[in-house]
Parts: sequence; C-alpha cells; structure tokens
Amino acid sequence: MRPPLKRNKILIMGVTILLVLSLNFFQKEVKNFFYLISFPIQKVLWQAGDRTSSFFEIIVEIKELKTENEKLKLKIQELLSENTELKELKRENEDLRKALEIDLKKDFKLILADVSGKDALEDSVLINKGLKEGILKDFPVITPQRTLLGKIDEVYENFSRITLISNKNSSFNAKIITADNGVLGVVRGEGNFRVIFDLMPREATVKEGSSVVTTGFEGIFPEGILVGEIKKIEKNDVTPFQRAKVEPAFNIKELNAVFIISDF
Repeated sequence: MRPPLKRNKILIMGVTILLVLSLNFFQKEVKNFFYLISFPIQKVLWQAGDRTSSFFEIIVEIKELKTENEKLKLKIQELLSENTELKELKRENEDLRKALEIDLKKDFKLILADVSGKDALEDSVLINKGLKEGILKDFPVITPQRTLLGKIDEVYENFSRITLISNKNSSFNAKIITADNGVLGVVRGEGNFRVIFDLMPREATVKEGSSVVTTGFEGIFPEGILVGEIKKIEKNDVTPFQRAKVEPAFNIKELNAVFIISDF
C-alpha cells in the first residue's frame, strides 16, 4: 500500500494536468469570459483615452484658430488702413478737381463727368452724362489737366460716348510750338492710342519733345489746348511733307473723370 503523501502528490499532478488541458481546450471560452467581464472597464478606459485624444486635438485646433484669428485681425487692420488711404486720396482728388474746375471755368463752360467705360478697340470712352445734362454731339472733351481727349461722338439720355483723338476717324488742325511762329499741320488718329502729326512742310525744323496744341480753326476745339508731344519725326524725299509721331498728353489707364466743354 502506497503512503498517503505520495498518493496526494500524484493526485495533485493529475489535477494540474487536467486543468492545463482544460484551459487549453477551453482557451477561447476563458478568454471570452475575461473579455466579457472586462469589457465595461475597457470601454470606460477607451472612451477616456478617446476623450483625452479629442481634448488634445481641440487644444491644437484652438491654437490654430487663434493664429488664424490673429492673421485675420492684421489683414483687417491693413484693409482699414488702405481704405482710409483711399478715402483720403478720393478727398484730395475731389479737392483737386474742384480747384482745376474753378481754374478752367475762367475760360470755358464745363460739365464734369465720370468715365464709366473704355473701349480700346474703338479708341473711345463712355461717360455717365448725356442729354439730361445738356451734352450735345461734337462737344470737345478735355482732362482735368487741360489736355485734349477728344469730342462727343454719340449722346444718349444718361450717357455719352467720346471719340478719342487717337481714333482712326479723328483729325483736326494743330500746330507744333517752336521758337518762331510754330509749324502748322493736321493731327490724325491711327487707332490703338496712336497719334501722328501730318502734313508738315518738309522745310520745317521740328525737334522731338516739342508740344502740339490745337489751333481752333475748325471751331470744334478751343485754341491752345495741349494735344501731346512730338516723339519721332519721319521724313520722306518723295512727298513735300514730313510727319511725326505724337504721344498723347492723356493716360487712358489713369482716366477717371473728364470735362466736357459746352461753350468757349
């Protein structure tokens, strides 16, 4: 007969083996059990971790929004500054217009108009004044700087069209200011804001940079209005005349307002 202690050891070993085998056999069931009872805890921890993650994401977003907000504040300040400058320039421009208008009114009866459109293909300009303001066809038009722009070509109830001196259909008598009595000729438009001084006597001596002004012979333009400046003189031995390119005194890109001369 075996001693009791030895039997107990054998029994313990057998139970252990059975337990191990049982655990291996029921491994999925055991894991499932532990997953089941630990799920609520895991869920709480997971949500806490998720909230923590969201919290840090919110902090990053707040920082980004703050940075963006600062940038927007700076942009608003810049725009406000620019707006103030524009208002100041507009005020100065209006004051300048009034001063120029007062000066021009000594010689002419004027109608002030704003440019509402520009047609580069036709060398023409639209203005926001028409029949209602007493504007008529062929009224001469000058810039606030007293330089010739063209004449009224078409008139409507609320607006008018100005044909620029560079228009292909534009031509008028003019003269180049020289040391003596000046050189007479004809100013013609060539389109695309190009102007020439034509029919100059071949023997006439003209320098580049000389000013071209109106003569007033046709009765359309007042005498002595600045047309432009001589840029390049072209001579031809075949014809009895010479011609020159003229740079108009106005800048179409900077043209915002004009004066229509209703009487002179």
